[in-house]
Amino acid sequence: MSIIKNQYITDIKQIIISARKRAYTAINTVMVEAYWLIGKRIIEEEQQGKQRAEYGQEIIKTLSEELKNEFGEGFGERNLRNFRQFYLTFKDIEFGTHCMPNLSWSHFKLIMRLSDKNAINYYLTEAAANNWSVRTLDRNISTLYYQRLLSSQIKEPVVSEMEEKTAGLQLDKLEFIKNPAVLEFLGLPANSGYIEEELEKAIIDHIQHFLLELGKGFAFVSRQQHI
Repeated sequence: MSIIKNQYITDIKQIIISARKRAYTAINTVMVEAYWLIGKRIIEEEQQGKQRAEYGQEIIKTLSEELKNEFGEGFGERNLRNFRQFYLTFKDIEFGTHCMPNLSWSHFKLIMRLSDKNAINYYLTEAAANNWSVRTLDRNISTLYYQRLLSSQIKEPVVSEMEEKTAGLQLDKLEFIKNPAVLEFLGLPANSGYIEEELEKAIIDHIQHFLLELGKGFAFVSRQQHI
């Protein structure tokens, strides 16, 4: 009887973990796609200007003032330039492919600092396929993991060392939702307290809007639906 009881508790915990993962994936996909589209729109607007450099600076300054008034400090000039660079670096990405759900905005910010296209593609693929945390990705980039792999005739020791040294960086399963950039995107200031109900409402608001944008074939049932 005890074994059966323990199994049902384990099953329910897994259901909750799986549901949370899907919720984080949904809001992450919406957030990253929004930033890519903002960068794309900025580039399109810049290309209409006769003096692209000066015109581009003015666009970002004006846009930042407008967005900060309505959506908060997460849309300052520095972040808008990051969105612009994000589109330029990953303009060939098809959103919805295998790499999108597993990578957060923080992952992309780290990768787009690289200048080597081969390194960009490698870290993009490996981080997504292996569910690297942001801290794992950061460590691998800073320790030149990709370049060391290329230079090594025997790659297994390099891979094993990386996995051993980053094992502790993979433990925080809630890393994504703790990210201040996510809280800003949801309209929740990172420097103030917030209750669980507010976080849940913000996440569901964005998921609901996202599903409605998808059109027919998708349904938003309710906010507190018991199944």
